[in-house]
Amino acid sequence: MNITSEKLNQAESLLNEKDIDLWLTFVRETAEGGDPALPLILEGGLTWQSALIVSRTGKRVAVVGNYDADPLIASGDWHSVIPYTQSIREPLLEALESLHPSSQGSPRLAVNFSENDPKADGLTLGMFHLLKGYLQGTVYEAGLMSAEPILIPLRARKTPTELARIRSAIAETQRLFEEVSDYARVGLTERAVYDFIQTRMSERNLGYAWDQAGDPIVNAGPESMGGHSVPSETLQIQPGQIFHIDLGVIKEGYSSDLQRCWYVPTHYDAGIPEPVQQAFQAVTGAITAGADALKPGMIGWEVDAVAREFIKAAGYPEYMHALGHQVGRVAHDGGGILGPRWERYGETPTMTVEVGQVYTLELGVFLKEQGYLGIEEMVVVHEMGVEWLSERQEQLWILKD
Repeated sequence: MNITSEKLNQAESLLNEKDIDLWLTFVRETAEGGDPALPLILEGGLTWQSALIVSRTGKRVAVVGNYDADPLIASGDWHSVIPYTQSIREPLLEALESLHPSSQGSPRLAVNFSENDPKADGLTLGMFHLLKGYLQGTVYEAGLMSAEPILIPLRARKTPTELARIRSAIAETQRLFEEVSDYARVGLTERAVYDFIQTRMSERNLGYAWDQAGDPIVNAGPESMGGHSVPSETLQIQPGQIFHIDLGVIKEGYSSDLQRCWYVPTHYDAGIPEPVQQAFQAVTGAITAGADALKPGMIGWEVDAVAREFIKAAGYPEYMHALGHQVGRVAHDGGGILGPRWERYGETPTMTVEVGQVYTLELGVFLKEQGYLGIEEMVVVHEMGVEWLSERQEQLWILKD
């Protein structure tokens, strides 16, 4: 079974779980981007106004332009594919009537808008107005609601095929880190390492888990640009500093997101300096504490609070971001986060952890003399806790001279 079939079956189950009658994805001109939900249920794109409707009864109907119909028919995912040429209005209303007769009253009709989750907010304002116009005066207009209750778990609960692809993306990322360990040396610029990684990704036909200009993030020492930075053309890897990379790739449509660190020794170092080693142990210890707390039924902010208190108790400032986000088709895959209840995060830190969700666990500390020391791992939630998907960095790596 392919991923779209798995996700459509999952959508049917979610409609019943959430007591929603119909889920409608309404799109057009998807070649230039569009609704983030579309790749979950359809391989390829659509040109004219198109309506993909899933019913809680399990029936799926696609109303599409006549030139887009054949691939949907061939996929076998849709029980009925209705092509049109002049206007989608009448075939759309007929499709809705067949799935939920108007004599039964207004259905709960979920469409893809959300105030909390960008991955559930794919219906543009223009398309929403068009849809409202087509439904005006019908029982379907009154039942419009956000599809957030469907889309968040649909993305988050990974199927076996999705999880296998995420594992593959992680393996490619770990391979790239190994190659960086062999390539990077004192005197190389951040940009040189960035170019090296992107060249390797191109050779392997790997995609970027976030925008290409900022993937990977490369930091050499304390003068490096923080956060979602761009690599410096002049800043070089230097002895006595920390060398840090944040890297995510896409393979077969699914992503990774990992961070790794190296210490660059001086000729005087007998080993890793104690302040650096203590910082590394505090960071990895906080990640372990977060992982131990990450179980089904926990609330995202509760997990974050465990790691946040650990790093503060170790004597370091709290990190100014969430402990973890979900990963799937892209690095930041929407849904609930493991983060504090800050206004900027909306309702996402209050969402419940569920089996099948894939999270990052990430945090770091800044050392004034050495630079940023940050680690990021990936886990999947099972019934009793987490499974580490990435091979943990449990020791600070030494960059070879």
